[in-house]
Amino acid sequence: MKKYLIVIEKTKTGFSAYSPDITGCVATGKTKKEVEQNMYDAIQFHLDGLKEDGLQLPQNNTESEMLVFAVAEPKAIYKVKNH
Repeated sequence: MKKYLIVIEKTKTGFSAYSPDITGCVATGKTKKEVEQNMYDAIQFHLDGLKEDGLQLPQNNTESEMLVFAVAEPKAIYKVKNH
C-alpha cells in the first residue's frame, strides 16, 4: 500500500488538487469531497498504468505540516470622498 500527499486548493468554480509526488496528476471538483474522490481515481488510474507498463511507482517524498501564526488581521481603511 502506498500513500501520497495531495494538495487541495479553492478556486473560483470549486476545488483543484495535485500531488507533489506524481507529476502531472491533477483533478478538479465542485466540492472538496468531489475533488478528493476525483484525485483518488486519477492517482489510481495513473498507478495502474505505470504498473501495466512495468514502470516504477513514484516514491512518496513529500511531507506536510500546518503552521499556526498569531497575527491580527489588518483593519480595512475606507476614505470618504468629499463632493
